[in-house]
Formats: sequence, C-alpha cells, structure tokens
Amino acid sequence: MAYDKFEILRSTAVPLPIENIDTDQIIPARFLKATERVGFGDNLFRDWRYNADNTPKADFVLNNPVYSGKILVGGKNFGSGSSREHAAWAVYDYGFRCVVSSFFADIFRNNCLNVGVLPVQVSPEFAEKIFAAIHADPETELEVNLSAQTITLLKTGEKEAFDISPYKKDNMLNGFDDIDYLQSIKGEIEEFAANLPL
Repeated sequence: MAYDKFEILRSTAVPLPIENIDTDQIIPARFLKATERVGFGDNLFRDWRYNADNTPKADFVLNNPVYSGKILVGGKNFGSGSSREHAAWAVYDYGFRCVVSSFFADIFRNNCLNVGVLPVQVSPEFAEKIFAAIHADPETELEVNLSAQTITLLKTGEKEAFDISPYKKDNMLNGFDDIDYLQSIKGEIEEFAANLPL
C-alpha cells in the first residue's frame, strides 16, 4: 500500500513524555480485528483518550486543542510490547507522519517505516530540549529532513542527525512499502530471470 512521499516535514508537535509506551496502549487489543489500515486512528491511545462512556478525557494531550501537528514526540522506549502492526497503522491513520523518541522498540520502528511513519531517534538530551520547547510554546515547529537525516528546532536552529537504513530511506522518499519497491523494479527482476541459465 503506497503512502505519501516523505521528504521534508515542518510541523508543530504533540508531546507525550511518558516512557515505555507499549503497543497495547497505542492500540488496545480489542480493536485488532480489522484487516484494513483505515479507521485505526479513531482508537489511537483509546483508553487514555476516552472514559468508559466514550467521553474524552480532558487531561489527555490528544484532547487538548493547544497541541496539534503531524509529529508525535514520545518518551523513551516507545512502541514496546507485542509486535502488532496495527499500532503503526493507528499512528499513521490519526495523521502523524513522524514519531520522535530517544529509543524505539525495533519491531515498532520497522512497522512504522513500512506504513509511512518516520521514527526519528534522538539523544535523550535533544528529546528533553524538544519537550521543553513545546511546553514553553506549543507553536514550536520542528523540521524533519529525511534526505539530510536531520531534525531541527526551527526557533533556535538546534539540530541533530538521525539514522535510517538506506533501503527504508529510499522507500520513504518514494512513498513505497516493500511491495511497491518490488513492483518498481519488476522490469529488472524479469530481465534477470530471463538471463538465468536453464
């Protein structure tokens, strides 16, 4: 399933400075029956966002109109727990294109990259600077430059580099998942197969 190309993202950000956020908190297990990627954003952080009677919890950040944007800034060890791909689907479907943290669970990181969400791992020190800047001014903008592999606090110009595999970087720049990539080189695969010795 193709997604929008990711090149440079400039956006305000939503702060969620909680450590060890696991995939069951991101998308509770009772919402995993669907096999389509759409609709999961409605239940992102469902038990943190809503009371039992489905009324919004006023103290949760996603219900606070002060904070908005396409970047979610989470605490250390974001996306731990079970390997459910639905967690990454929920993050993307809600509207986030980037998640920033000082550490990601490996499986969650890879799931994000497969659905068009860029996980940006920064140092704990830079993560704290981002949280402090957002809390001081919710209109604080970040710039995530995938080609340059940098994240910048636009107000101060402070920036930090992040890592991403060349293959996943190329896919995100082109809006490809793994299947899209294979389809993009179909001609090369067919040519290679045609030249194999019998």
